[in-house]
Amino acid sequence: MKSIGILVFDDVEELDFVGPWEVFNMANEVAGHMGRDPFHDVKLIAERETPVRCAHGLRVLPELTTAACDKLDILLVPGGQGTRREVLNPALLAWIAAISASAEWVTSVCTGALLLCAAGPARGKRVTTHWAFIESLRARGEAAEVVADCRYVRDGNLVTSAGISAGIDMSLWLTSVLYGPDVARGVRRGMEYDPAPPV
Repeated sequence: MKSIGILVFDDVEELDFVGPWEVFNMANEVAGHMGRDPFHDVKLIAERETPVRCAHGLRVLPELTTAACDKLDILLVPGGQGTRREVLNPALLAWIAAISASAEWVTSVCTGALLLCAAGPARGKRVTTHWAFIESLRARGEAAEVVADCRYVRDGNLVTSAGISAGIDMSLWLTSVLYGPDVARGVRRGMEYDPAPPV
């Protein structure tokens, strides 16, 4: 069973982490329908045990602290206004760097790419982020390339995605890579995820 850690912090964007959380947990349900064991152990991780206040007021209780987590198979770093504060948090950046060094996959949604660049895992690599933050991330000069107009970008074991629904797309892609397209299709169907944006 793979360990998935989703980092949360004050002012994190709710759907940046709840969307992937749903994908990975729905994959466990699909595994059960297929007669297989659960694929993932998915945990919300924060620096403190106290509730995290998200960008739009949702409060969530992390299941694990960074101090109690020294290894993950998959790390997901979401975005939100809180990334602008956490980019100045040396303890959190050091934890991201340490976890990423041995992780199988390192991923982000939206401005989570800012933290991955600052911490080191995305430095010198191709990344993407929310369209409104593309130029700001380019100006930092940490990534080899910041790709615009793209849902998600893979560079080795690093996968960064644009905002909210792109994080769901990325998580479905990763599910397909890990367990096959039939599992990913089952997750998408279970979630009734079939975007039809207004025109």
